[in-house]
Amino acid sequence: MKNKISTLSYFIKRLKDNNFVVWKMFDKYNIGDPRKWTVLINPGFHSVYITCYIDNQSLKNEPVFYFDDGGAWGIKPNEKLQTKSIEIVINKLIECGVTQDSTFYINNQEKND
Repeated sequence: MKNKISTLSYFIKRLKDNNFVVWKMFDKYNIGDPRKWTVLINPGFHSVYITCYIDNQSLKNEPVFYFDDGGAWGIKPNEKLQTKSIEIVINKLIECGVTQDSTFYINNQEKND
């Protein structure tokens, strides 16, 4: 199978390769639900949720990613990005101030344990 941005394992790997901390949150949405999966970026620090939507009829087979930071990092409510490029997603995170330094997260977790 060709790597696609809407494939959860590929999406997570590419973000981790770029030094983001990524947790898989959910990928068992109901049949007919356009949501495919949800991940959490830099949990405990930036805590940005990204949900992948696939609706073959209205989206022309191109995934849409909804970003939610709870209003903490300047991401607009219901911010969405329709793309087939992981680089576009990474640039969006960086533009919103979400850092690519997973060591910061790991060091803070060790201090809290």
